Amino acid sequence: MESRSRMIIGCGYVGIPLAAAFHAAGDMVFPTTRSQQRARQFEQHGYRPQIADVTKPETLRSLPDADTVVFAVGYDSASGASREDVYAEGLKNVLDHLPEATRRLVFVSTTGVYGDADGQTVDELAPCDPARPGGQAFLKAEQYLRNHPVWSNRSVILRMAGIYGPKRIPRSADIQAGNPIPAPGGGALNLIHVDDSVQAIRLAADAETFSPIYIVSDGTPVDRRDYYKEVARLLHAPEPTFEEPDPDSPAAKRAGSDRKMSNQRLVTELGFQPKYPSYREGLAAILS
Repeated sequence: MESRSRMIIGCGYVGIPLAAAFHAAGDMVFPTTRSQQRARQFEQHGYRPQIADVTKPETLRSLPDADTVVFAVGYDSASGASREDVYAEGLKNVLDHLPEATRRLVFVSTTGVYGDADGQTVDELAPCDPARPGGQAFLKAEQYLRNHPVWSNRSVILRMAGIYGPKRIPRSADIQAGNPIPAPGGGALNLIHVDDSVQAIRLAADAETFSPIYIVSDGTPVDRRDYYKEVARLLHAPEPTFEEPDPDSPAAKRAGSDRKMSNQRLVTELGFQPKYPSYREGLAAILS
């Protein structure tokens, strides 16, 4: 495949391995960052960093002509901006400043845009009814993108399940310490290893034909408590104990949206083959 130029807006937990994968394939990589220090680190990897902040349109006026743009901005609570400022208005600001040369825009969204499915399987055709502010902000961003007169036809929305990987195993410190885990009984946890999220983005970036939206998960939902028990086993920690979360806590709100995500469209249309087809393989690779 011929080399291409790739701009990654928000080069964090997913963007860093994505940049490395693009670079290894011979592509020119333009990561954005708000930090001069981070920009110097990117330069040492052979990238061409851009100082930009999606919440400040004046920093987006000189974006490079990139074949592919991946919007994978994470939320920094210390920034003082709201999730809507970052995800929805931030994407809108980028859309207003993207060079016409851009062939493909990949927007990294979340399965948090869906509502409760009472434990049933959910695909891309299911209605969206997000209960939490993050999901609501992502859904607003998706609507900006799908209604845009230019970029709607050149974009792919990837609704990511819970991303895990090295240095990102939720509750591992609590499990090692023997602290009770605030997890209600039952409820499916939908996951995607960070390496497989990178694979999905690369497939979406280069597909000749594609649907506007894909769910990105490993396709193997797991009961939350079974997941934490496997973490404990691999860490040689005591069997975890559980407690009901505070009704107003993020954990309770996540658990209140019980659904099993289907990745069949991604598998069938884009040829997605997860390296880690379930949490078992993914956790074992990280913790063993």
